[in-house]
Amino acid sequence: MGFIADALARVKPSATIAVTNKARELKAAGRDVIGLGAGEPDFDTPENVKAAAIAAINEGKTKYTAVDGIPELKAAICAKFKRENGLAYEPSQVSVGTGGKQVLYNALVATINPGDEVIIPTPYWVSYPDMVLLAGGEPVIVEADKSTFKITPEALEAAITPKTKWLIFNSPSNPSGAAYTRDELKGLTDVLMRHPHVWIMSDDMYEHLVYDGFEFTTPAQVEPKLHDRTLTVNGVSKAYAMTGWRIGYAGGPAELIKAMAKVQSQSTSNPSSIAQWAAVEALNGPQDFIPANNEVFKSRRDLVVSMLNQAKGLSCPVPEGAFYVFPSCAGTLGRTAPSGKVIETDEDFVTELLETEGVAVVQGSAFGLGPNFRISYATSTEALEEACTRIQRFCGNLR
Repeated sequence: MGFIADALARVKPSATIAVTNKARELKAAGRDVIGLGAGEPDFDTPENVKAAAIAAINEGKTKYTAVDGIPELKAAICAKFKRENGLAYEPSQVSVGTGGKQVLYNALVATINPGDEVIIPTPYWVSYPDMVLLAGGEPVIVEADKSTFKITPEALEAAITPKTKWLIFNSPSNPSGAAYTRDELKGLTDVLMRHPHVWIMSDDMYEHLVYDGFEFTTPAQVEPKLHDRTLTVNGVSKAYAMTGWRIGYAGGPAELIKAMAKVQSQSTSNPSSIAQWAAVEALNGPQDFIPANNEVFKSRRDLVVSMLNQAKGLSCPVPEGAFYVFPSCAGTLGRTAPSGKVIETDEDFVTELLETEGVAVVQGSAFGLGPNFRISYATSTEALEEACTRIQRFCGNLR
């Protein structure tokens, strides 16, 4: 009988964290490595947000808080949902956790019974299936169209069974950057209206990171009748460049929010009090830096898409949002790397790319869809140009 829990045998380590750690190790060993694996903005946290955190420290706001968020932050979240999404929530319907990941995990632990199924479209954020497994549920993977990275209403309908408890929905998507239009989302919500036992977990973390005039919408906004069985999840990490502050939040039915608070009360208790006050300022303060940052992200996206599409054997669609591209490397399979290794999978591709050219990306198979790889373009334009030049050279040298 082993000491480590059997449940962990079902779970894989995070591939994105593994790639980032590998890049750090190679850099520490003296290698010239460009890391494009981490999903965090390279912009600094806005000055007003940092000032709010410093003020909280100076004012002694450093004690325990309510388990799932201070009243001021819950009020700011309610105002945000109403202002930006047309969704009405009371403070009792809002949960604040240590990052969006904890909020998602709390909801799954609070609701999943053995045998419950959770629908997860591909390509998916690496943590979704493993969180479901840790909670005792069964991930049901629905493959997206490989050209759009979106699922159809027909595919969703076919995946629903009497055991389905949740659909995890993420738009704009990590890892593909694909985002569903209002009409596309309405097609999915129409299916969900026919299945009242299925709840929707909408991960809207990349809501503000959309380009080319794209209009973001969220399921409970598109179909208000789903409001009472939707958990709308968001946070300050991406749009506000606050990944390390670890504040995520959600709006949903009070009964679910109360159950999530019970889970959190016996695990981490409250998020950092200082980070909570910083998040109040982020949500209530000026928002004008977001479109300015998006212009930079858009120019980087366009640069990366253009350069990758000039690489032999690669094909990269233009994503609607987030700060990722998800190119196909199908055209490189069967070819031989400079090391003599034959590229048979996307994992082979990213491994050889790192060893040969010192560019760290994440294999698409880690996100449930390949042969692709994910690049985060949330880094400097200079680094992206150099990385894409190396990728072009690597692909050109395959035999």
